[in-house]
Amino acid sequence: MSDTKFKPVLGLWDGTMLVAGSMIGSGIFIVSADILRNVGSSGWLIAVWLITGFMTISAAVSYGELSGMFPKAGGQYVYLKEAFNPLIAFLYGWSFFAVIQTGTIAAVGVAFSKFMAYIVPGVSEDLVFLSVGSFVISPAQVVSIITIILLTYINTRGVQGGKLIQTSFTVTKIVSLFGLIVFGFIMAKGDVWTANWTDAWNLQRLNADGTTTSYVFIAALGAIAAAMVGSIFSSDAWNSVTFIAGEIKNPQRNIGLSLFLGTLIVTIIYVLANLMYTAVLPVQELAFSDKDRVGVTAANVIFGNIGTVIIALMIMVSTFGCNNGLILAGARVYYTMAKDGVFFRQAGELNRFAVPQLALWVQCILASLWCLSGKYGDLLDMVSFVVVLFYVLTIVGIFVLRKKQPDTPRPYKAFGYPVVPLIYILMGVTFCGLLIWFKPHFTWPGLIITLLGVPVYFFALGKKKV
Repeated sequence: MSDTKFKPVLGLWDGTMLVAGSMIGSGIFIVSADILRNVGSSGWLIAVWLITGFMTISAAVSYGELSGMFPKAGGQYVYLKEAFNPLIAFLYGWSFFAVIQTGTIAAVGVAFSKFMAYIVPGVSEDLVFLSVGSFVISPAQVVSIITIILLTYINTRGVQGGKLIQTSFTVTKIVSLFGLIVFGFIMAKGDVWTANWTDAWNLQRLNADGTTTSYVFIAALGAIAAAMVGSIFSSDAWNSVTFIAGEIKNPQRNIGLSLFLGTLIVTIIYVLANLMYTAVLPVQELAFSDKDRVGVTAANVIFGNIGTVIIALMIMVSTFGCNNGLILAGARVYYTMAKDGVFFRQAGELNRFAVPQLALWVQCILASLWCLSGKYGDLLDMVSFVVVLFYVLTIVGIFVLRKKQPDTPRPYKAFGYPVVPLIYILMGVTFCGLLIWFKPHFTWPGLIITLLGVPVYFFALGKKKV
């Protein structure tokens, strides 16, 4: 392999489509059910999405300063290394590789297969493709692995192929989502909307039998934090454009703008989609949709029986494009880690198409293993805490770098500094603290996975010195 340089061929439009496309997967069609079970009313359902949107946009505009200072491949890994030290950066990179990115790719890939089964029943997750003792592989898992391998191969042939898929699929799913929202409001039921919004701010637990459970103050905050696990997962991967800074034209300007525009577009879509849900489905039906597939339930009300097929196609387009963005961006982090001597050395080389081919295939292998494990969903719940923790650390890094590197050029400064970054830090720390208190099974496993990176780091350093 020839170690050529990354080619800056992606513009502002491409960057924005990468941000939006990496964020929109299957979550918006599913997680609102669990959110509503936790908060129990339409007003709080929308509030959870607005809080998450505010946090996401606040973080995105804060990252604009860091991307302007360090416009190179690796993104958040590079920012943490510059602000703190190589160990903190490695722990992020380790978590990113071990679970965050590869687990997300697996989860999105399996979501693609699950909804494909509405159109091609033979790929259902309920069928058996291969059975060895107690180990069972479903057709859905096989299809998800095939899509991951296909997208990885396309991305090893150069960034242009990935760019074409990302832009076309992202535009398609944004237009489709807006179409669903418009048709939903056209078919809105006045009595349903009125019933859902009559007592819209009563924070409570919804039970399957139709009863409710009230919260005391602290437990109410815990319920909001638990609800936000789903909305934060659905809004994650917005920072993907920072990983490919080496391939962005005028990165000092375009990365910050891509982050803001992409997160703003997705936040608006998510809030409108949930308002639409409350216009066509009673709260109880929304909260207890079959297998949490709110999008399918809503589409059946809007379009009739054909609604299931419409949503299945939309989610297939959405998840395919989402995984392309995740696969494209993730490999650039491992490339930068390899350059630092803390990942497979060959992952730090570019092929003749100027992309990190080995890094892409290593990512593909681990994501495929997570598909086979069937544990990707559990793992993603576990690392929601870690993801936000690293976001908070990175934004704290803005304050650190203002002290450590006051003279480093900052083409773009964090919007609303210091107030907006501080608000995000406060909200992120509150979210993490509430999860530690109320949902320890979401937090400790994620922390353990992250801390396992400490001995791995020192082992890698030892190998580097040999």
